[in-house]
Amino acid sequence: MAGGGKQGGRSATPATRALDAAGVSYRTMSYEHDPSAQSYGLEAAEKLGVPAEAVFKTLMVSVEGRLAVAMVPVAGTLDLKKVASLLGSRKAVIADRAEAEKRTGYVVGGISPLGQRLPSPAVIDSSAEALESIYVSGGRRGFEIVLSPSDLIRLTSAAVGPIAVYK
Repeated sequence: MAGGGKQGGRSATPATRALDAAGVSYRTMSYEHDPSAQSYGLEAAEKLGVPAEAVFKTLMVSVEGRLAVAMVPVAGTLDLKKVASLLGSRKAVIADRAEAEKRTGYVVGGISPLGQRLPSPAVIDSSAEALESIYVSGGRRGFEIVLSPSDLIRLTSAAVGPIAVYK
């Protein structure tokens, strides 16, 4: 995978700065975001020409009043009960949009699991471990980061488990 190096100008986001600071190899990909897109993640997979199983959406969840990061392939949906269990709780709900944006410093549709304003516990679907590269939001709509799943798991201190459901 190509090295990320310093991301200058418009490409630099808190996520890329966090990767640069950690010395992690990554690359970025951009596309023109369509504001009418039904799914940010599926739009990314389609416009970048990559499998939906490799593009992971970042969802903020609330578990017993504390926010956490949940990462699942855009090809699936999040199983909130499994997320809660992985985080040692009985119940999780999708976080309030305004609360998620305030905590992360990103807007919904561009929330990156990296470089968040305030760190949160993280969980990721176990399917990530089988991938060579994983795509996650780079911190704004239309901007993706490509990195190794092991680096993403390490940098987010994510718990790994089967939290995605496929229909």
